[in-house]
Amino acid sequence: MELIKKNIHMNKLKCKSTLQLTLDDDFNVPDVKPDIDKIITQQGEVRINEINSMNGKFSVSGELGFNVLYFNENDQRQIHNISGQIPFDEIINMELNCAGDDPIVRWDLEDLSAGLINSRKLSIKSVVSLDVAVEELYDEETGVMVEGPEDIQFISKKIEITDINVDKKDTFRIKDEIIMPTNKGNVVEVLFDDIQINNMEIRLQEDKFSIKGELPVFILYASESEDNPIEYYETEIPFGGTIDCNGCNEDMVEDITFHILSKSIVIKPDPDGEERVIDIEVILEMDIKVYELHEPEILCDIYSPCKEITPKIRETNYENLVVKNNSKHRLADRILVPSNQPNILQICHSSGLVKIDDIIVEGTELQVEGVIDMDILYISEEDSMPLSSLKGAIPFTQTVEVKGMKPDSNFEVRPNIDQLSVMMLDGEEIEVKAVMNLNTIVFDRITEPIIVDVEVADLDLDKLQSMPGLIGYIVKKDDNLWNIAKKYYTTVDTIMEINNLEDDSIKEGDKLIIMKKVDATI
Repeated sequence: MELIKKNIHMNKLKCKSTLQLTLDDDFNVPDVKPDIDKIITQQGEVRINEINSMNGKFSVSGELGFNVLYFNENDQRQIHNISGQIPFDEIINMELNCAGDDPIVRWDLEDLSAGLINSRKLSIKSVVSLDVAVEELYDEETGVMVEGPEDIQFISKKIEITDINVDKKDTFRIKDEIIMPTNKGNVVEVLFDDIQINNMEIRLQEDKFSIKGELPVFILYASESEDNPIEYYETEIPFGGTIDCNGCNEDMVEDITFHILSKSIVIKPDPDGEERVIDIEVILEMDIKVYELHEPEILCDIYSPCKEITPKIRETNYENLVVKNNSKHRLADRILVPSNQPNILQICHSSGLVKIDDIIVEGTELQVEGVIDMDILYISEEDSMPLSSLKGAIPFTQTVEVKGMKPDSNFEVRPNIDQLSVMMLDGEEIEVKAVMNLNTIVFDRITEPIIVDVEVADLDLDKLQSMPGLIGYIVKKDDNLWNIAKKYYTTVDTIMEINNLEDDSIKEGDKLIIMKKVDATI
C-alpha cells in the first residue's frame, strides 16, 4: 500500500504588533528665513529607512519629514516655510517564532502639531503609529489518495485553500511636467505642496497587471509678481502603465496597495528662459499580493477490513480568503470657521485623511467608526493675515457587509478618499462632500487535520474471532455507513449490496444486516 502525497501551499498570519511613538523636537529658524509671527499650517510624512530582525524583536528606523508654513507681517512676501526631519529608531517586540522573518510595516501619522516657542524657534510634536505584521508562507505535505489492494478503503473531502501566487514589492515611477498657465506668475520657490493618489484601477492579466489612476497636485509658491507674491496652482496628472508579475492571471484575486515612496518637485525654465515649468517625479511603492483559490481533495480516513491501518494525523493551521470587496460611502457635513480665525475669502486647497477609531463586529457586518480629518488652506478677508488654514473633523459610522465572516475571522479595513469637494457657503461656513472607500479583506482561520503517514499491521485474530460473522444493526444518531463498515471490518459497498440500498444515505432507526468481511490471504 502506498500513500500518495501532495504539497499544498498555505499561508497564515504568524504574528503582529503595534507601537505608538511620540516624536518631539525643537528647530531653529534658519538665518536666511525671516522671523515667525504666526504659524499657518503644517504637514508631515513618515519614511521607513531600515528594518532589522533580532531575537524576536524588530528594529525600525526612519524619520518624520515636516513642512511648516508661516506668516511674517514685516517681510514683503509675508509667507514662508521651514522644512526638517525628526529621526527615530524604535524596537518593536514580537513573538520569538517571528525572528528572522520579513515583516510588513505600515505607519499612520495620528497627530502633528507645530508650536511657536519664540519668533526664531519652533516646537514639532507628533504621534506615529507603527503596525508590524509577519505572514508565514509554507508547503504542507498531505495525503490525497491511496494505491494498494482493492480492499483498502479511503474517503476524501474537498477543502478551500487560498494560495499566494505572488507576494512581493515593486515600484512604479511617474514623471511629468506642469507648465504654469499664462495668468500665473513665474515660480521662485515652492513653499507648500500636496500630492495624493486617487481613483486607482487595477486589472490582472497573464503574468502582469495594469494600473490607472490620478495624482491630484497642489502647489503654493512664491512668485516673481510684485502684485501677487504668493500664488497657487492645482491640477491632476493622469498616469497608467503595466507591471510585470509572473504567476498571476485575470482569474485570480489581487490585493495590491500603493503609497508614495518619494516625490521630487523641481523648477525649470521654459523655452523663453522663465521659471514656469515644474518637473514632478513620484515613485509609488506597491505591496503586491495575488491569491488563487483552490479546492484540493485530501484524505479524511483510511481503513481495511483485512489489515489494521492507523493513519498518522497532524493538525495544520492556515488562512483562507473569505471575501475582498471595496465599498463606497458618501459623506457630507459642514465646518465652521472658529471665532478666533479670519473669515474665508477664497478656498485654495483642501485635503482629507480617513482615520478609523473602532471596528465593531456584528455577525457578518463590520461597523466602522472614525473621522475624516480635514485640512483647508484659504485666502482670508483680512489683509493683515492673507493666508490661513482651517481644520475640522467629519465623523462617520458605516456598515460593511461581509458574507461568510466568522467570529474568529482575521480582517483588515483600508480606508481612502476617492473624491473630495469643498464649497464655501459664506465667509464663516464650508460644506464638505466626500466619497470614501473602505477596502475590506477577510480571512478565515482554519485548523484542518491532515493525514501525513499510515501504519499497517496484521489484524488481531482473537478480536476478529470474537466478533459474529453476521449481525443485525439498528442505525443510531450520527451514524453513517463509513463508520459502521469500519467498525465491523467490512465495506460500504458490501453493506449496500446485502441491504439492497440504492445509495449510502441512512437515518436513525434503520435496520441493517452486516456481514464481516475478512480475507486471510491479504
